Formats: sequence, structure tokens, C-alpha cells
Amino acid sequence: MSLPNAPSAPTASRSPVGGLITLSAAQFLIALDFSVIFVALPDVGSDLSLSGSAMQWVVSAYSVFFAGFLIVGGRVGDRVGARKLFMAALVIFGVASLLGGLAANAALLLIARGAQGVAAACLQPSILALVNTTFPAGRERTRALAVWGTVGASGLAAGVVIGGLLTTLSWRWTFFVNLPFAVLCSLAAPRFLPGKTAQDGRSTALNVLNAVLCTALVLVSVLGLTLAADIGWTEPLTLGSFLAGVVLLVLFALRERGSARPLVDPALRRTRSLVMGCGASALYMASVAGVEFYLVTLLLQDGRGFEPLAAGMAFLPLAACITFGNMIAGKLVPVLGVRRCLTLAFVVGAAGLVLLGLSTGQHGYLVGMLPGLIVSGLGHGMIYTSMFVGGTRDVDDRNQGVAGALMTTTQYAGGAFGVAALVLVLGTDPGDGAFRTGFLLAGGIAVAGAVLGWVGFGAEGSAVSEAGREAEAADGGPTDDVSADGVAAPAAAGER
Repeated sequence: MSLPNAPSAPTASRSPVGGLITLSAAQFLIALDFSVIFVALPDVGSDLSLSGSAMQWVVSAYSVFFAGFLIVGGRVGDRVGARKLFMAALVIFGVASLLGGLAANAALLLIARGAQGVAAACLQPSILALVNTTFPAGRERTRALAVWGTVGASGLAAGVVIGGLLTTLSWRWTFFVNLPFAVLCSLAAPRFLPGKTAQDGRSTALNVLNAVLCTALVLVSVLGLTLAADIGWTEPLTLGSFLAGVVLLVLFALRERGSARPLVDPALRRTRSLVMGCGASALYMASVAGVEFYLVTLLLQDGRGFEPLAAGMAFLPLAACITFGNMIAGKLVPVLGVRRCLTLAFVVGAAGLVLLGLSTGQHGYLVGMLPGLIVSGLGHGMIYTSMFVGGTRDVDDRNQGVAGALMTTTQYAGGAFGVAALVLVLGTDPGDGAFRTGFLLAGGIAVAGAVLGWVGFGAEGSAVSEAGREAEAADGGPTDDVSADGVAAPAAAGER
């Protein structure tokens, strides 16, 4: 018998290595599509005669719908099978990318970006669920998550580089570049990824009303944060979005509490490591991920006058260091445990952001930006791997999709909040002082992440949540061993 909140043995996989390559490539696609559009925005706006507000929504349409549909996408994947949803999402993503590349007006472009966001919301939790059900808990899963995180996190930085290169041809190629990834991953999925198992069939049916309430709640909340950055915090539309979010939150909480088929399994809400992982995910995106990319892109192009290609090339050291940081975390988590590794990662990320802030008076790239990018990039990569290893380690296979969706939802909500706050700090015509304040603010958020990592994950060796232990004790079954790295190791097959 396995613990309700501990990862169970992996489902049969046709090829773990081929599967990991397929899943990592799909994760790279999601990250690439999020950031590749940034340096292309000026050309998109010029070609389609977009207003400043419409240009922002080319980015925001993806983020808002991505965040809004994540939890529902995770539950659907847990219900119908992660591989089926993975393949369907790739098809939708490819079609939406084709439409975006062919768009002749703003309306079609924004529809395509929203469709990409919905597809990514189904793709992301299915990817994480497939990683966690293909590889057993412990060192093997940690190594797999490190590889997946290395490829995925580097996609954020590589997207800016690739976007700069493709924009020299046409901004439309920033959409067309997604097609090869979507086609190859969808063709590889049946061969390399495990299909639906008997355990998947035990998942509860989808609660449609709760799913609608949850999606609407996240949509209006992220919309409110996006509008706050666009038109201001006190505008009626912004305040109305936040008010609607509060009402929907109350309705959703009441429905979940009284429902026999809740959208979010009560066991997940009692899993401390998942809750702490969601918090770390939000602080990560509000500091060394989303906010840093926003600030650096703005500083390079508006503050330093970099052309799109030059701005993209300037991100290359950051991309390399993110990749290296993920590799470091993959080695350190089994040795130091999630608590120490995640805390160290946030400290490194905060140091890089502070270094960037203190160097804004230096307008040369080598002195003013490169050192901070290197240090923050290392922290960025280390955080990404550590938080997903820690956040999902105590979740059983049937809830992996929702668990991954919860972490990613808080991640992008944190990013939206961070950008909205930065808009207030930067003002309409930011100078070096405003950029310095922005970087230091992001560094402070990263310090908060370090505190959460240290306090939230507690002493090493207690990977199994207290709720899981209580449930197992009530069941009269054995508890799983916990390895020295703080990751729960499943009991041997003969003991289950």
C-alpha cells in the first residue's frame, strides 16, 4: 500500500530517455513561446498598426489564458490521461501558432495568442505529470526534473535570443518556429510516453461547475493585475476585476468545501510541500524570472538603445547560466536536500538582482549588466529545478497534473503581480534610478523566497507530509522510507 500523499511507483514507460527528450522539448516550446515575442513586439506593432495597449496584450493574452486554464487542464489530464491531453494540446498549439503567423490584423493575432495560452495550460501540467510518473521518486526523478528544468528554463532566455534572430527576417517567424516542435513532439509521444493506466481510471470525474468557477477566478485575477499594469490600479475596470475575483474566490471555496468531487483534491491542500512549492513558484516568477526578463528587456531596448538582435544576443550569457544553474541543482538537491538548495538558489538570484541594480549607473554592457546576469542566471536555474522537486515530491501519481498546474498558476500570477508593481516603480519614462529601484525590489522578493525555502520546507528527511502520515496510519499500512536527500522513496513492490 502506498502513501496517499507520497509518489507511487512509475507507470510503465516505453523509453524513459526518449520520453524525457520529448517532454523537455515540449517544455522548451512553452517557455520559448512566452519570451520569443518580446523583442518582436516593436515590429509587430509597426506592421499591424497596434496601439501601445494592444501590443501589451499580445504578451498578456497568452499569460492570462495560460494561468486561467492551468488547474482545469491539470484535472482533465489526470482524468483522461496525460499523454492524450499532451498530444491534443500540441495540435491546438501548432494550429494557433500557424494562425498567429498568418494574422493580418490585431484581432486574429490576439485570438491566436489566447489559443496558444489555453493549449499551453493543457500542455504544462501533462508534461510534469508524465515526468513524475515515468521516473521513480528519489535520485532518478530529481535527475529527470533537472534535465527537464534545464531545457525548459533555458527556453525563457533562448526565446529572447531566437526572437531577435527571427525578427531580422520577419516577426511572423516567431510564431512559425513553434510548428516543428509541436509536430515532432506529437509524433514522438505515442512511441516514448506511457499511456493511461488503471490508476488514472480511479480519478474522480471533472466537476464542471467548479472548473468554470476556478477558471473564471484565475482569469479575472490575472486580468486585474494585467490591467493594473496597463491602465492603473484605481481604474474602474481594474477594481471591477479584483472585486469579481473576490466574489468568485468565495463561491469557488464554498463549492470546493461542500463538493463530493472537488477540483483540487483535499489531500493536495494538506500537502505542506506543495503549498510551499506554490509560494516559492510565485516568488520565483515575481523576481528572478518574469520580472528580471521584463526589466532587462526594457533596459536594453529603451534605456540603452539596443536593436532587437543585439538585445537577444545580450541574453545569451543569461541563457547559458540558467542551463548551468539547473545542472547544479540536479547535483545539489540529492546532497543538500530541497530546503538548503532552494534557499541557496534564491540567495544567489537575489545577489544577481542587487548587482544589476547597483550597476545601472554603468552604461557599458560588460561592466553594467554581464556580472549581474551571470549571477542571477545561476540562481534562476537552481530555483526552477529545486522548487519543482520539492513541490511535487509528496503528491501521488493521480494528482500530479493538478499539482503541477497549481505551481505553474501561482508562478504566472506572481509574475503578473510583479510586473504590475514594477510599472508603478518605473513610471512612464524610467531612468537609471527607476531601474535601480526595480532591480532592488525584485531582489527583495527573492530574499523573501529564500526565507520561504528555509522555513517552509522544514528539516530535511521529512518529505512525507503530515497529512499523508496520518492517512497512512489510519489505514494501518507501512510508511515509505525517506532517502537522505529528503525525497520520498517508494516502498518496494513486494511491500505494497
